[in-house]
Amino acid sequence: MNSRSRIIVRSLVTGVVAGLVLAAVFSAGFFLRDALGSPSRVAAAEGDGYQLLDEVQQLLDAHFVRAQPDYAQREYGAIRGMLTTLNDPYTFFIDPPVAASESDVLAGTYGGIGVQIVRSEAGELVLFPFDESPALASGIEDGDILLAVNGTPVDISVQADVLDQMLRGEVREGNGVELTVRKADGQEQAVFVAFAVINVPSVVWRVLADDPRIGYLQVMRFTGRTPDEVRAAVEGLRAEGVEALVLDMRNNAGGLLQESITVADEFIDSGVIVYQRNAQGENAFPASSGGVAIDLPLIVLVNHGTASGAELVAGALQDSGRANIIGQRTYGKGTVQQIFPLSDGSSLHVTSSEWFTPAHQALEQAGLAPNTEMQPDAEGRDVELGEAIRQLNEVLASESA
Repeated sequence: MNSRSRIIVRSLVTGVVAGLVLAAVFSAGFFLRDALGSPSRVAAAEGDGYQLLDEVQQLLDAHFVRAQPDYAQREYGAIRGMLTTLNDPYTFFIDPPVAASESDVLAGTYGGIGVQIVRSEAGELVLFPFDESPALASGIEDGDILLAVNGTPVDISVQADVLDQMLRGEVREGNGVELTVRKADGQEQAVFVAFAVINVPSVVWRVLADDPRIGYLQVMRFTGRTPDEVRAAVEGLRAEGVEALVLDMRNNAGGLLQESITVADEFIDSGVIVYQRNAQGENAFPASSGGVAIDLPLIVLVNHGTASGAELVAGALQDSGRANIIGQRTYGKGTVQQIFPLSDGSSLHVTSSEWFTPAHQALEQAGLAPNTEMQPDAEGRDVELGEAIRQLNEVLASESA
């Protein structure tokens, strides 16, 4: 990787990241995490550019008939209004709580209690504690109904991001949250759960029961932990004796750019993984040798929910001839956004460049076409996985012939 490429250290491929914070945060393209200069210097550079805005505010102060929102809300509204003039849905502003949650998701860790909340059809908040989590250790059980947090009643009307923030906090002695839950026997119980560092897995893997020669590797998102998780998964599958892999990135809406490139590099030992183009020109990110899975026959599963970083990986594997792609045309997200942390904990995401596959395919809006296009089965059978197994068995048979 050249010196300019090394500048691109932390970046995010967006889309919808299910089960983590707000899906809206992840509806853009790649992000680059950069520090922003002093807000006061930025404001000074604008000179008197806020005169008209001040004029409007003075008129509102003098004549508006109802109470106005507080200053922060008005300031955030003005920022969002300014960004809409760019006609770019992927340049956007997020306020401090969501920005903090986004940072946690991308890191793959957060300070919290380690519990999944499912909103039931009956209108209840159902708890499912993670394995080895403080919630489980404190007595929270699968199916407990959440009634209150620190004495404040909660139900499905509470927004997901608000509830998420109520169950997170700084990891220090004595810090935590009190949950009031209804147990399976109908009894209500107050449980104090201490905050701890929670690791959010981005990869799951298993040996296919019907064909133990094939390993199944699902990457759900690209966080700071994903490359290590992928390497550990491949090593675990090798230890089980697998001879081929299925890489499932269906509904993977992205994550961090550098981590996406690193994961692709585990399957490719030469050539270019991705090209990135900005106002200064184009940069290539070459593959390096020595990946953990460069020699295993590989099939990749995608669908319309496969976006950004997952499209990057799939496109690199397809264009290099490393793997066939099975499923539906992918989402089509081929832009890069820089993340600028702001002084109050909010952040600004700005579209700064585009990315292309090794064959210079531009996937923005168009998406990636699979080698074998298949539609989901109406009866819920995983026909794409079945086709992947069939193709891999053909490869294994030809190699042993």
